[in-house]
Amino acid sequence: MDIKQYETLISDRIAELTKNIRRIEKDLEQPLDSDLEDQAIDLEDDEVLEGIAQANQQEVRLLGQALDRIKDGTYGICQKCGDDISPERLNAVLYAQVCRVCAAQAEASR
Repeated sequence: MDIKQYETLISDRIAELTKNIRRIEKDLEQPLDSDLEDQAIDLEDDEVLEGIAQANQQEVRLLGQALDRIKDGTYGICQKCGDDISPERLNAVLYAQVCRVCAAQAEASR
């Protein structure tokens, strides 16, 4: 596993998400239209944008934790069983904290 490659991918994703968050915040600062029907549509759109911004912020937080794990040498190691997390899983979920087996077990026990 090339940790530097993952560090770059994670940093790039954080930058992309941060840019999206700023764009959403700028859009949310726009004044409402004077037409009441358009205001209702704008408010619904704003709710969707706020949800997207929150999801982006959550992902940024998780990616930041992944960078912390890179720094302390635990990135790519399952926090539950201690086995390596497969590169395929890390490529799919850059901030993965558990291996595929432990993730499946956790999902099955829900």
